[in-house]
Amino acid sequence: MLHLIWQNKETVKKVKCIHTDAKKFIVNKALTAGKEYEVKNETEEFYFIIDNSGKVGGFYKEYFQEA
Repeated sequence: MLHLIWQNKETVKKVKCIHTDAKKFIVNKALTAGKEYEVKNETEEFYFIIDNSGKVGGFYKEYFQEA
């Protein structure tokens, strides 16, 4: 259960949120456009970051650009 230690894991890289305009999901409560986030894990489709709630969440890469 690797996801349980992601919050304390070393940061892989930083990304900047470029928008929070989601088609299906509400992400504007968890992300702030223009803010940089630390990537804790990455897959082909998602970044796993510590969001505004202070917890690790998975978000589509389309919301970010590499900082």
